Amino acid sequence: MKILVLNCGSSSIKFQLFDIEKQLVMAKGGVEKLGLHGSFLKYEPHNGESVKLEGEILDHQAGIEYIMGILISPKRGVIKTEEEINAVGHRVVLGGEEFKGSVYIDNYVMQKLIEYSALAPLHNPANIKGIQAMQNILPNVPQVATFDTAFHQSMPEKAYLYAIPYSLYKKHGIRRYGFHGTSHLYVSKRACEILGKDYNNSRIITCHLGNGASITAIKDGKSVDTSMGLTPVEGLIMGTRSGDVDPGVINFVMQKEAVDAFTVNTILNKHSGILGISGVSSDMREVRAAADQNNERAKLALDMYHYRIRKYIGAYTAALEGLDILVFTGGVGENSDLTRKEVCKGFEYLGLEIDETLNAAARGKEQVINKPDSKIKVIVVPTNEELVIALDTKDIVNQRNAVSKSKLW
Repeated sequence: MKILVLNCGSSSIKFQLFDIEKQLVMAKGGVEKLGLHGSFLKYEPHNGESVKLEGEILDHQAGIEYIMGILISPKRGVIKTEEEINAVGHRVVLGGEEFKGSVYIDNYVMQKLIEYSALAPLHNPANIKGIQAMQNILPNVPQVATFDTAFHQSMPEKAYLYAIPYSLYKKHGIRRYGFHGTSHLYVSKRACEILGKDYNNSRIITCHLGNGASITAIKDGKSVDTSMGLTPVEGLIMGTRSGDVDPGVINFVMQKEAVDAFTVNTILNKHSGILGISGVSSDMREVRAAADQNNERAKLALDMYHYRIRKYIGAYTAALEGLDILVFTGGVGENSDLTRKEVCKGFEYLGLEIDETLNAAARGKEQVINKPDSKIKVIVVPTNEELVIALDTKDIVNQRNAVSKSKLW
């Protein structure tokens, strides 16, 4: 079975084409600067050279047509015709309380995704455009949605409700949904496989640290708390997002700067976080380089970033009543030995000790980085959300086909 996995953002489309039986990524890449000047397509086939094709790519429909075109091109393609694609899996950011797992996309699902766009205006509309584009291109091919929020639907009320009037939750669905769920699920399971631990009898904290960042407490295979909330702004300090902030700050800024809610939202999402504090960049590599050159604001940004992560680990250790495994993933989590070292510092009282040599060598690969006698296992696991989406898509399509066949008999 060949499955195309799509991750559509407002100005980008990422893709991977899987031969799922072989668990082979036949090709991957993406469109960047969608609808903007200088848009381009990156393409990496498993059996050929990577290429970058520049051109005017106006919208998601055109972007996906570009992707389909290169997948079947005689020169660079990895399949002969579009009909070789058996299913399409989509990453969808918010599935609300309705969807607790991946689902086959039908008219009802599409309607719910449109409704949830009010809760995720920066993400769900782009996801919907990707689905609609594929429906136009491959109308008879089954499509599946995998939700960032689904894994966190196991959280108890005490964790996901906000202390605001309960009527606002019932009326508008205002609650903690959490995000990066597919990543947290994959790396927590994979960590237990590597360590030989029982996933359903483990206390795990997963740190997904990238330009967007979140941390999740997992007990006996279920998410019990997570740092992102109604939106992906809450929680950890991120590349350009503020993370936790006093709600009173929003009203104060609106009054003092004479700006509206939209502008404040832009400030919190696009101009805060590491970028806002450092004044250098949202890229941790550039901020670390500036800190090494004694840029005081860059140093401050790193200190704040690491401190916030440590606070959440401490809080979630209490929520889990102990900790067995700490997992790092995401671009920063997988590649920054400094971040892992600083985050783990001070947890010796819990029996957590990392091996600095192993930590320094762990870059973008699966690696246990704790000392042999550390009570808490610490591990780096590169995330693979696309594989999870592909496997879920395979299972749902096969189940649907099996039901259809049984009805024939």
